[in-house]
Amino acid sequence: MTEQALRPHAEDAFAEELKALAAADDRPRPARWNMSPWAVATYLLGGALPDGTVITPKYVGPRRIVEVAVTTLATDRALLLLGVPGTAKTWVSEHLAAAISGDSTLLVQGTAGTPEEAIRYGWNYAQLLAHGPSRDALVPGPVLRAMAGGGIARVEELTRVPADVQDSLITILSEKTLPIPELGEEVMAVRGFNLIATANDRDRGVNELSSALRRRFNTVVLPLPSSVEDEVDIVARRVEQLGRALDLPPVPHGADEIRRVVTVFRELRDGITADGRIKVKSPSGTLSTAEAISVVTGGLALAAHFGDGRLRAADVAAGILGAVVRDPAADRVVWREYLESVVRERSGWKDFYRACREVGA
Repeated sequence: MTEQALRPHAEDAFAEELKALAAADDRPRPARWNMSPWAVATYLLGGALPDGTVITPKYVGPRRIVEVAVTTLATDRALLLLGVPGTAKTWVSEHLAAAISGDSTLLVQGTAGTPEEAIRYGWNYAQLLAHGPSRDALVPGPVLRAMAGGGIARVEELTRVPADVQDSLITILSEKTLPIPELGEEVMAVRGFNLIATANDRDRGVNELSSALRRRFNTVVLPLPSSVEDEVDIVARRVEQLGRALDLPPVPHGADEIRRVVTVFRELRDGITADGRIKVKSPSGTLSTAEAISVVTGGLALAAHFGDGRLRAADVAAGILGAVVRDPAADRVVWREYLESVVRERSGWKDFYRACREVGA
């Protein structure tokens, strides 16, 4: 019996939705796509099918952003998802790959130490030493496998990859071919191949993309949620999904604490309170939606295992402090000022103020 994965790939976690969408989809499909661009957008944005199947939203944001991203992948241009941390770049790229080609695992994780072999190919050195360069000794990377199979490859954190390694993508994206000089051969991309890269707005100075490489991408900027309601909805949905995956018992009446966490993060991010009356200092961290999800999930676990089964201010206070105070000196001052000038005076937030004071004492 196979153990259930802690975090299944998108194509496994949402297999029923993908199957229902593909069955109901009668629109034209690009070569080797599992469904039409319309169906891919519906999978990400949510909707209801004629047979009553409900497609849950995977991304809450402007519809046009998703439509442009999907349309880009139906052309010969690669897609670059750009945004600050926590804007669901990885989440969107995974679900795009799952919906289009049914495989989100052709992934290169970009770091400062990512070698060129991770993008192109490597070698089985036992085979190489025994028999010399051959197809049997070749170890294809995720991008090469996507090219050969007409699938979608993903490169995470592209701007963290060294510049010379980044540029190994230029020939792949422009000529749709990857030379293998050791064998005197080349691999030509099959129709259906494309690439999704993600990059962090705040990492532009790490290894900025060359103009030659940037021209090979159509860039789509993923914004932070535009309203409190949107962000609360995103956090609530993801916390519910994570809670099920972690076998956490459901905790009722958590909406108020989720809204408080989101409100605190947005105000500190924006540098002003929601009513526009008080300017506040922003801490050094990003305070993204992803971090809000983490804080609430941690609070959910506390409430379920060590509380009375109801998510309360005390359950999220420690997580908020850890998310806000990244620089112990500067951020702690920012947090104390916000706590005393905003939270303390806010009607209905006395329990939250006391919980945060106790944790920070």
